Amino acid sequence: MKKLLILGIGILAFASCKEKLEEENIVVTEQEMEQPEIVAEKECYLWTSKGKDTIKMSIVTANGNNVSGDLQYNFFEKDGNFGKFTGMFQGDTLHATYDFESEGMKSTRESVFLKKGTTLVEGFGEIITVGNKQTFKDKKDLKFGSVTLNKVECVK
Repeated sequence: MKKLLILGIGILAFASCKEKLEEENIVVTEQEMEQPEIVAEKECYLWTSKGKDTIKMSIVTANGNNVSGDLQYNFFEKDGNFGKFTGMFQGDTLHATYDFESEGMKSTRESVFLKKGTTLVEGFGEIITVGNKQTFKDKKDLKFGSVTLNKVECVK
């Protein structure tokens, strides 16, 4: 009788532990269900002038407006520069920090592009320099239109 009683208690204890383990494995919080999947999208842009000057840009966009990418300026018989940028879209305007190398020196520059359909139009304006960082004196005074990068197929 004692053995039967101990066996019965053991079975009940095992069954209750098993149910508890199964419940713990199934629990998914609402926060986990609502987390959107991060989707990265890559786009490439190109500007050329007279077949000699080029600006190449690749952008990876994640979660709608956060961007990063590569940017390269190549000018015929002038020093170019290349580097990486990070930033974000605010409406149709990309505000980015461009870390680049030119003539062996590393610098940082603020860059602004206006997205119009399948193009990015670079913004220009008065620049102030503090240390190695160049920023626009007043973003409200930026001029857009002289350099338009066209969307192209990304080359792997």
